[in-house]
Amino acid sequence: MRSEAAPQPGGLERFASPGKGRGLRALRRYAVGELLFDCPAYTAVLAVGERGSHCDGCFARKEGLSKCGRCKQAFYCDVECQKEDWPMHKLECSAMCAFGQNWNPSETVRLTARILAKQKTHPEKTQSEELLAVKEFESRRLVSVRLRKMDLDKLDNEKRELIQNDIAALHHFYSKHMEFPDNAALVVLFAQVNCNGFTIEDEELSHLGSAIFPDVALMNHSCCPNVIVTYKGTLAEVRAVREIEPGEEVFTSYIDLLYPTEDRNERLKDSYFFSCDCRECTTKEKDGEKLKIRKLNEPPSADAVRDMIRYARNVIEGFRRAKHYKSPSELLEICELSLDKMGAVFEDSNVYMLHMMYQAMGVCLYTQDWEGALRYGQKIIRPYSQHYPAYSLNVASMWLKLGRLHMALENRPAGVKALKRAIAIMEVAHGKDHPYISEIKKELEDH
Repeated sequence: MRSEAAPQPGGLERFASPGKGRGLRALRRYAVGELLFDCPAYTAVLAVGERGSHCDGCFARKEGLSKCGRCKQAFYCDVECQKEDWPMHKLECSAMCAFGQNWNPSETVRLTARILAKQKTHPEKTQSEELLAVKEFESRRLVSVRLRKMDLDKLDNEKRELIQNDIAALHHFYSKHMEFPDNAALVVLFAQVNCNGFTIEDEELSHLGSAIFPDVALMNHSCCPNVIVTYKGTLAEVRAVREIEPGEEVFTSYIDLLYPTEDRNERLKDSYFFSCDCRECTTKEKDGEKLKIRKLNEPPSADAVRDMIRYARNVIEGFRRAKHYKSPSELLEICELSLDKMGAVFEDSNVYMLHMMYQAMGVCLYTQDWEGALRYGQKIIRPYSQHYPAYSLNVASMWLKLGRLHMALENRPAGVKALKRAIAIMEVAHGKDHPYISEIKKELEDH
């Protein structure tokens, strides 16, 4: 699937970005919402949970998909999609038949297997490698960490163990159909995939699968990005979210930008082995609002604030684990108790409060408690709009949820207003002709 307006050739160039290694910069001016370029996936894997509702080949969401006649676990739009995906699907088809319910490699393992296969079947440059070839992956995201053999000590013991587990799974599920390089080369490859892989999300930010987009991987990170990456199936599109001048470097964000500077840089160090030195990280100008403390007659001490931040981080991690085994009512109780405790120190607009409100909203949506979900969403939307950059899809997604909740609760004026706000952001991030935007506009007409 190609985008609506192909970018002009020669508008971008690869260059040596000072202190960051390879990067991408503009050779002409780009306006807000303009498409800089698009990039088909070098290879991609659909999340197992999305099979049956999305095509395994192009990731399109459709009803009445055709099932693979052999494994009966992969689904396709039509014969064309199935034929196009077969060179990759055949790696899994026989294995899924053989292992049955025990077939459970991670998306990282599946993606790595496809990269190995594609490197053998397509040694020539592909359409997704116009600016950066997969074989050039050393570390997508920083010059100081090159994942060659001599630098593998950058990986801590936990990451090494996870990679070795992935290598074991690769051999277990794919050895009958593939030949592998030695263990050292596989360690490097998995490290590169972990660093260069992308999570494909749909328009509502739900996880669809994982992919490699070499040209998109060329962009460096900033917490003040000037572009956004969105997806049409397995096609990545890069659009400007602010004006970009000739000679300016093109920056995207690798992480969720809601959180304060310290949290963002911990995530960057853990996942990508670098710290950010963008304007926002240098000035920390948004941290005061993101970590806002409640106004009290007796302000909490610095120690009390630090203790509450530590508690917030622990409860967020604990909730992430609890989602795998606790009931919705138990999860909601965790949210409510933590919000009560944090609320003694933090304002509602504090990002740790917002995080737990968002989780509580998700539980309410799951249990179809529309009024409860709406109450949380209304508390979230204003600080979200303040903390996130302009044209954030996190903000658009929240407006979309609020619009649909208002409509479900028969408050049409509020629903229309919220949905229009979602559309305004999505038209910049996705392009005005995106099919999903047409769906939302139809929702407005139907109501």
